[in-house]
Amino acid sequence: MFMRCLIVDDSARFLEAARTLLERDGIRVVGVASTGAQALARAVELTPDLVLLDIDLNGESGLELAPRLARTASSVVIILTSTHPLDDIRELVAASPARGFLHKSKLSGQALRDLLGPDHGSPAH
Repeated sequence: MFMRCLIVDDSARFLEAARTLLERDGIRVVGVASTGAQALARAVELTPDLVLLDIDLNGESGLELAPRLARTASSVVIILTSTHPLDDIRELVAASPARGFLHKSKLSGQALRDLLGPDHGSPAH
């Protein structure tokens, strides 16, 4: 059903670890990107259902990228991620078009499904 995921992060190590973890948990990772330009291009090319977007992209802001992604791929669900505690960025996350926030240390397929709710609970096949 749902859960074709694009991961956007400037850390190659995190991209690989997140891809492995999410695919093991039944989420199909259709691509990765490490810059805003790559993220926008891949969102159009790959039409993911979900974008896992890091807030800090090596000099770029994921918070500034989120509205551009939402306009470019209007049906995509954006989940922001970071190593910063949610309490530090709660207002910024709330003001963004993102569906929610998931701390990097809590990343799992189940955590994403829980965040997205029952309509998106079935893993893609």
